[in-house]
Amino acid sequence: MSITDWPEQERPRERFLRQGAEALSDAELLAIFLRTGVRGRSAVDLARDLLTTYEGDLSKLAQARAQDLAILPGMGPAKAVQLAATIELARRSLRGEISDRDIFSSPTQVKEWLYLRIAQLPHEVFMTIWLDTGNRLIAVDEMFRGTLSQTSVHPREIVKQALAHNA
Repeated sequence: MSITDWPEQERPRERFLRQGAEALSDAELLAIFLRTGVRGRSAVDLARDLLTTYEGDLSKLAQARAQDLAILPGMGPAKAVQLAATIELARRSLRGEISDRDIFSSPTQVKEWLYLRIAQLPHEVFMTIWLDTGNRLIAVDEMFRGTLSQTSVHPREIVKQALAHNA
């Protein structure tokens, strides 16, 4: 059944406008993005299928490559690229917000900051975050890049960079 056949008060877009984004499920929000379904499957059905593919975990969906999304039923290359681009825009927006707070006052802030930069990478990296005595960001370096599951780290290079940044 097409969403246009649903009662107007149950349609995701109309509910969004009336009640706000918080009132919608992840699948309904994703369905608004998808806009259309395929024969016999509504956009909400496709969104549920997409979420099921990624175990209902939005962060796993956000890390998916456009090529992997494109092969899923009902997606195709155009929707896959649009979704990947939207996720990247959100990531950049969050990155900007976190960068505005250049003082790291907790390990959670560091984790969030790093997550936005390296979670989507297809390989391991060893990054250093150089701070001054007030926990303000001096610099960030990707010191070492590895394979899918490991990277080699050379302590001597880390010490050299720390001294170079006067961190």
